[in-house]
Parts: sequence; structure tokens; C-alpha cells
Amino acid sequence: MKLAGQLGRIVAALAVLAASACVARAEEANDYPTAARAEYVYGCMKANGESRQSIEQCSCSIDVVASIVPYERYVTAETALSMSQVRGNLGVQFRTSEQANAAVNDLRRAQAEAEVRCF
Repeated sequence: MKLAGQLGRIVAALAVLAASACVARAEEANDYPTAARAEYVYGCMKANGESRQSIEQCSCSIDVVASIVPYERYVTAETALSMSQVRGNLGVQFRTSEQANAAVNDLRRAQAEAEVRCF
């Protein structure tokens, strides 16, 4: 009887631990601010047509990206992409930075995965 009671408590504790890990992962995947998600969907829709289907596909796409790339890394990649278009020395710094290129590559891989899953 004692062993069964202890096993029951262990199983219950493991269930609570697993549930909290799932919640933590969901919160990590949802750390993108609403404005950032909306901006991504807006840009995606401009590139893929402004239809109901594109809303659903682009919303799916940002969810996939958010599940793969942490928000801070996303901001780094977006900044690098934006600043790399600037002419002159400032733009060169962003085009040649290993850290910026790595963040951009991470974002592009996540977007490719989103393309496969959502479009």
C-alpha cells in the first residue's frame, strides 16, 4: 500500500511538472508583442495577396516563426535586414556582421519552415 501511495504522488508530481513545462513553452512561443505579430502578418499579406486565405496562412506563419525563433533574435534579424539596406559604412557593418547574419539565417530558416507548414 505504501508503495502504491508513493507511486501515485510521484506520478501526480510528474504530471504537474509536465503541464508546467508545456505552459512555459507556450509562453515562450507567445513572447512576440501583438504589434510585431500584426506587422509581420501585414507584410506577409502584402506579399501574398490580401485575402482571407492569406490572413490565415500569414497568421500561421508568424506562429511557426515565433515557435522557432525567440523574440529577441527576431528583433536582431529584422534590424539587421532593415539596416543592411542603408548605404555607406553603417549598412556595411550590418551586412558583414557574423551575429547579424546568423540571426537573419535563423529567421530565414524559420520562415522556410513556416512556408512548408502554412502555405
